[in-house]
Amino acid sequence: MAQLFLFSIAESLITNLLLMLSKKLLGWWFGLRIIDVDTRVVHRRDTSRMTHSRVSDSDVIGREHDKEKIIELLMPQNPNDDDKSLSVNPIVGIGGLGKTTLAKFVFNDKRIDKCFTLKMWVCVSDDFDINQLIIKIINSANVADAPLPQQNLNMVDLELLQNQLRNILAGQKFLLVLDDVWNDDRVKWVELRNLIKVGGAAGSKILVTTRIDSIASMMGTVTSYKLRSLSPENSLSLFVKWAFKEGKEEKHPHLVNIGKEIVKKCRGVPLAVRTLGSLLFSKFEANEWEYVRDNEIWNLPQKKDDILPALKLSYDFLPSYLRQCFALFSIYPKDYEFSSVEVTRLWEALGVLAPPRKNETPEDVVKQYLDELLSRSFLQDFIDGGTICQFKIHDLVHDLALFVAEDECLVLNSHIQNIPENIRHLSFAEYNFLGNSFTSKSVAVRTIMFSNGAQGANVEALLNTCVSKFKLLRILDLRDSTCKTLPSLPKGLRKLISLRHLYISTKQPVLPYSEIANLISLAQLSIGSSHNMESIFGGVKFPALKTLYVADCHSLKSLPLAVTNFPELETLIVKDCVNLDLDLWKDDHEEQNPKLKLKLVGFSRLPQLVALPQWLQETANSLQSLFIMNCDNLGMLPEWLSTMTNLKVLIISDCPKLTSLPDNIHHLTALEWLRIVGCPELCRKCQPHVGEFWSKISHIKEVFIEEPEKLEEKKDK
Repeated sequence: MAQLFLFSIAESLITNLLLMLSKKLLGWWFGLRIIDVDTRVVHRRDTSRMTHSRVSDSDVIGREHDKEKIIELLMPQNPNDDDKSLSVNPIVGIGGLGKTTLAKFVFNDKRIDKCFTLKMWVCVSDDFDINQLIIKIINSANVADAPLPQQNLNMVDLELLQNQLRNILAGQKFLLVLDDVWNDDRVKWVELRNLIKVGGAAGSKILVTTRIDSIASMMGTVTSYKLRSLSPENSLSLFVKWAFKEGKEEKHPHLVNIGKEIVKKCRGVPLAVRTLGSLLFSKFEANEWEYVRDNEIWNLPQKKDDILPALKLSYDFLPSYLRQCFALFSIYPKDYEFSSVEVTRLWEALGVLAPPRKNETPEDVVKQYLDELLSRSFLQDFIDGGTICQFKIHDLVHDLALFVAEDECLVLNSHIQNIPENIRHLSFAEYNFLGNSFTSKSVAVRTIMFSNGAQGANVEALLNTCVSKFKLLRILDLRDSTCKTLPSLPKGLRKLISLRHLYISTKQPVLPYSEIANLISLAQLSIGSSHNMESIFGGVKFPALKTLYVADCHSLKSLPLAVTNFPELETLIVKDCVNLDLDLWKDDHEEQNPKLKLKLVGFSRLPQLVALPQWLQETANSLQSLFIMNCDNLGMLPEWLSTMTNLKVLIISDCPKLTSLPDNIHHLTALEWLRIVGCPELCRKCQPHVGEFWSKISHIKEVFIEEPEKLEEKKDK
């Protein structure tokens, strides 16, 4: 089914505060067809991942704190601990972060030797064959005896293996490390766990390492230990250890200074530090170090145990329907703040989403995909706002995306003058070279993005060339370009009954009823920089609309949102509408029985807003995220805000007249994320442990309150 996407101006509320929408959205997206997607999981056996339990303490840098925390979890909580249940403790983190090294560090500690009479180390990898694993466990326990053969498993009697395992574990307080687990089949895990826990003494433990959070949750009996990145100081120490012979770094301070810059690109991942340090071992020419500093990791030589192959294993384990979606991250710049809104548009327009099932939307499918990528440690800084998610990807994961996508995706810079014929997705990273010398033979390009702000008159010329040449173009994203003239757009919006996303600017005082009344499939509507617009909808019903974004409409005075016209509306963002009074509503509003089902609401730069509109109280049972920003005249938050029992995220920014919180804000037990900045008096009252309001908000998991010193700095500026 072909669908046509038009995009114009839409600017996010929350770019500056790491929240749900992303920056200014400007562009036109052409074409969509839904294709069948292979949903099978492909696993590749990697024998190089076989690990052992040996490690030298001198080889481990920066993990003492983590080691103590894990040992604390494994050791008895009191001397009379008689817990007969088998405790399973997972360590989770991205590939190369040092999970296995940390497990070895713990495994070889003398306190562990004293606590457990039997220690066993098994590298699981992707082979979760029950018989094979039992043999590995038995062999690990009987290190002094001849190992059992691990071939011809069909010939091995499972009952005999089980009996031997029970005999080994009988009465023993054991520690079993299951390293590098990829199995997500709960039936197999339960079967193995039941075999292991028979016979062991009270206080026995299993320590699991995995990259996948959902596997850790499935296996663990306690909260997973999320391994964090190394500090910059520890990263540099590790780098020096691998780049120089002991003590030799003192003779090359200029190289160490370059090394500090190299370490930054590793972002605290030990395997990346080791990879680049090893690459420079016994090399003392500055230009060799500068080459490593200035190149992407994916362009550098890699051995089988280096960071890129280690991360590539995570990619290989992705279900096939996720691989192409993941690869498309490569056309965005590093440190980009993604929102689920734009990811949905990208993946949907390119036809890489599985068709939604009954009662599902493409947004639902995208959320499932993102949850799986998050579970597998591909995403970070993930904020779930209910209807919109925001996230980043680690720089090394971005390098992986570049590596796996190099056959179809290309980031253009001054070193590239021609586009290979196989390229389908283009992102312009530099613009000073966009001239007549730029040529392309690839007519099958589907995507063009200007991700860093195109400058110069040549952008329009390039744009016209691309649009005329690339007849199969589906996405033309101009959000960060300075382009002011656009190709001719198709007429007759009313015919686009399958249109799902519409982003427009107009000089008209009202949207033409005849053009928009037939857009019954519209899911997202953004209206921006329409300074003459006085009335938006004129009674039009949008039965499928889920997201409404209204920005920079100076003449707009009211925003009627009768539930009968917007039965599915979940996200409302209103910004820079200087004359808008949100309390103005349709006359029949109060007579309506249906309630708004809004999940995310954002207000920004609304000088008329002195109190939250009363109609927002209707959303008490649905609202999950509320953002209030740059509302200079907002003086109070209503007491009924404490009835928002599903509210998870509350952001208050730059509302200087706001000085207090509702008395019963502690009733918001679902609130997980609170951020208050740019509100001097309120920030002072909410300071951790000392502010008079702290007791009301101390139960919230993530609280960020701007410090008074930073407020004073802003004031001075």
